[in-house]
Amino acid sequence: MAGERILVADDEREICDLVQVYLENEGFAVEAFPDGDSALARVEDASAAPIDLAVFDVMMPGTDGFELCRKIREHHTYPVIMLTAKGEEIDKIRGLTLGADDYVTKPFLPLELVARVKAQLRRYKRYGVDADAPEGDAHAARRPGEVIAYAGLVMDVPGHACTLNERPLSLTPTEFSILRILLEANGSVVSARDLYFKTFGDTYYDKGSGSIAVHIRHLREKMGDSFEDPKYIKTVWGCGYKIER
Repeated sequence: MAGERILVADDEREICDLVQVYLENEGFAVEAFPDGDSALARVEDASAAPIDLAVFDVMMPGTDGFELCRKIREHHTYPVIMLTAKGEEIDKIRGLTLGADDYVTKPFLPLELVARVKAQLRRYKRYGVDADAPEGDAHAARRPGEVIAYAGLVMDVPGHACTLNERPLSLTPTEFSILRILLEANGSVVSARDLYFKTFGDTYYDKGSGSIAVHIRHLREKMGDSFEDPKYIKTVWGCGYKIER
């Protein structure tokens, strides 16, 4: 895993430096920025080396974390982890809705952030193809593997691609992982706790339990699935979620 390129942005110099030191100690290549404007310029620099994951604060001068996340999601699928102030639940929900994969609440333990970075990268790289790579490279890297199909929904797992009635779905790595878990459950109910553990691979469920519901809602919106009478992702109250197959 060593060598992945991480973008870090936070206007609090101490936090930015701390995150950079811990990630570099794990072998990551870190590019740190003091504000959202400079981070956005890096994101939009097509000539620069590809970014594998971004970590940035919600509240920054100039381009804030929400706008930065929105801009990233216009063209990229790599994981995004947002740093939020303690107790600001609305920031977490808004960030996840814009396409963030995870959030960490300040103040945080640096090792917790490192664990979340590793978990996101494991999932993002698991499928053997970088969705941000040029088309020719993606086809060259693609290898034969599992395709899951159900009622017009087709998921190419190795290719990290998903379509619904032949319409491409632009899914974040977290959304792709959750949808895959539900499809592979073959109609069985998967609890929010199990979805969290299988998706993030860590032990921070109590801090992030609400994020699963937000990701499910975002998935439904992208799929055009009704909350009241969903065709695909169904809520089993008090138990979890399922896709009947």
